[in-house]
Amino acid sequence: QVQLAESGGGLVQAGESLRLSCAASGRFSNRHAMGWFRQPLGKEREFVATVGWGTGHTAYADSVQGRFTISRDDTKNTVHLQMNSLKPEDTAVYLCAAGPRDIYPYGTVRISEYDYWGQGAQVTVSS
Repeated sequence: QVQLAESGGGLVQAGESLRLSCAASGRFSNRHAMGWFRQPLGKEREFVATVGWGTGHTAYADSVQGRFTISRDDTKNTVHLQMNSLKPEDTAVYLCAAGPRDIYPYGTVRISEYDYWGQGAQVTVSS
């Protein structure tokens, strides 16, 4: 099993920045695609960003392109999401996810293709 734990959420004003981190443990290796998703209150979970393994390839939702950056540090089994120019509509619970090992070297945007999930971190952006 793989365990994921998010940190770094909080309350910020519009225009400010936050950095989320996801620490992986258990049977985790650097051959898992990683993703960030978010779920606003009362809404469906949606894709935010993904990073592949071994390729450095990343992909983003249109709504965060140019403002958010996903990165991974395989020496520390950690994935980060740098969020700049935050907007009130970015308010949500942000969840880290890991795909199956050795699959999706370029990452994946599909929720159903992730096997492991963290508990989530609340991000609230006030106007």
